[in-house]
Amino acid sequence: MSSRTSIPTGLPSLDPDSTAHAKAVERYLVEQIEQAPWGFMPFEQWMSLALYAPGLGYYAAGNTKFGGASLGAAPQPPDGDFTTAQPTRKSLGSVVQPPDGDFTTAPELTPLFARVVGGQVGQVLRACGSLRVLEFGAGSGAMAAGLIPALREQGIEPEYQILEVSADLRARQQQRLEQFGSAVTWLDELPTSFVGCVLANEVLDAMPVTLFRWDDTGNVLELGVTLGHSHTQEDDISLRHRRAGGVEASQGHAHLEDGLNTDNATPFLLAERLARPELAQAVAKRMPPLPEYQSEINLQAEAWVRQLGSWLEKGAALLIDYGFPQGEYYHPQRTAGTLMCHFRHHAHTQPLIYPGLQDITAHVDFTAMADAALEGGLDVLGYTSQARFLMNAGLPELLAQLDPEDIANYAPTVSAVQKLISEAEMGELFKVLAIGKDIDVPLIGFASGDRRHRL
Repeated sequence: MSSRTSIPTGLPSLDPDSTAHAKAVERYLVEQIEQAPWGFMPFEQWMSLALYAPGLGYYAAGNTKFGGASLGAAPQPPDGDFTTAQPTRKSLGSVVQPPDGDFTTAPELTPLFARVVGGQVGQVLRACGSLRVLEFGAGSGAMAAGLIPALREQGIEPEYQILEVSADLRARQQQRLEQFGSAVTWLDELPTSFVGCVLANEVLDAMPVTLFRWDDTGNVLELGVTLGHSHTQEDDISLRHRRAGGVEASQGHAHLEDGLNTDNATPFLLAERLARPELAQAVAKRMPPLPEYQSEINLQAEAWVRQLGSWLEKGAALLIDYGFPQGEYYHPQRTAGTLMCHFRHHAHTQPLIYPGLQDITAHVDFTAMADAALEGGLDVLGYTSQARFLMNAGLPELLAQLDPEDIANYAPTVSAVQKLISEAEMGELFKVLAIGKDIDVPLIGFASGDRRHRL
């Protein structure tokens, strides 16, 4: 394997401010790796810092993240070596002009998405006798902007709460949702108790994952990040120190051989070591040993779901994201896992470049999320595709209310809906998992096509 991590060809060039920020984040990460035991930073920690380090991380430093000017295809997991950047990410449609963000989420495609979700949220609120909605990672505020009026149409005056880790996005949400006044408030920490409906649209995919690889002897290796030869020479004591700790350059799927601009190498290098026993056991429970197979396990997301059971007293949580049940997630042909990076509506598989400037995501193992919910004392209330959920929850009825003669609005709305429900785009790849406590009524979003038996 190459020891250089380089910039894929086809990515947009960095402007001076972006370059300066990336260098500042790079210096910070170098310092953290130098202080790490054996010079090895577990990938989970790398992803956490690259996305959330205060003032530096992608979600913490005020970079533009959401943009609707350019829309790509739904994010597909890599099924082999990925060589060139392609327009894609969390959104659909043709590239019509240079994007002003990195991705577009479903609520931004059309307000109909939030209105349909509002039908399911309203049922949950009525079932638990509450007015409270808690949205995690509210992005641009598009979901709340569409959902609050939808609930009011049902005679529900919601108490809408948002928990947002990004100060930049929180400020944008406050500006966009100012019209709703005191109906929307922002939380700084998890509630100690909650009755109502919880929303997490494309939240789990951004939680830091652990990377692992099976070697050809049946051992599980944990992947992490170390410093390349530009920072650590072969005769340097730090390199000998790393090797004494069992840290070696990774031989896994780093996608470094083709389609790269090698003039822009970063100082970072994927490395690996024998997995700690608890990680090896967790991986072995999910899949058989497959030599040279590389993938992810999202222990943080599982802990988050499990913890939800400690503060959700009554109600339901709707988890909307792209992913698979466990049998599909760890399919023998998915040898490179699902890790993807998104930079200005381009997708690639190089997580060690552009630190602080690009999103890093992994698909969701919905079986693991359902298991974590059960362990946390929650019920699994439904699981289906996004397309089936939207159709069940009232999308056809809302479409019937549109005026086909209003070409300016009808055509783009129908186009956006098609992207939300098409199997070739978001309709099948995105799933909806409902978990909750003390909800006795069948949820309308899962009235047909419930796939809980596949988890």
